[in-house]
Amino acid sequence: MPAGKSPGFFFAPMTEEHGRSICSWTYPAPYDVYNLPSWEHMVRHAEEFADPYIRGQQYSAVLDEHGELCGFAQFFPIVGVTRLGLGLRPDWCGQGQGTAFVRAIVQEARRRSPENEIDLEVFVWNHRAIRTYEKAGFAIDDTYERMTPIGMAAFHCMVLKR
Repeated sequence: MPAGKSPGFFFAPMTEEHGRSICSWTYPAPYDVYNLPSWEHMVRHAEEFADPYIRGQQYSAVLDEHGELCGFAQFFPIVGVTRLGLGLRPDWCGQGQGTAFVRAIVQEARRRSPENEIDLEVFVWNHRAIRTYEKAGFAIDDTYERMTPIGMAAFHCMVLKR
């Protein structure tokens, strides 16, 4: 299989157009904590993938087999670790695609940095995501609180089992 390709999902450099689209996604409660500010706000504050350098270094658009944007992946570098950030388009959530989506992102992370451990953070209340990550091979390794844009929140750090 060619580099950057997984069954049903393809990875492409994230463009400004992708970023604009992602910022328009609206998740229902309680997942609305994942709703992003407007693209204009993100650009004004050089936040995450609105910053061209960060977008180019850490982010990929995830496309379906028709080339349609269905999600994004962040490959955040920490010494010896690739921390994943990810988002699945709201209309794809709850449709049974999550595990394959996460596995495709894991495969891409391994391709990029095969020697790194892979982990991610998830809100402790997000049982749907936790189940998906467990099916994809992750296990809870730690639980802690950290600051978020909406205040302090509890997270699990989940690590991919080798």
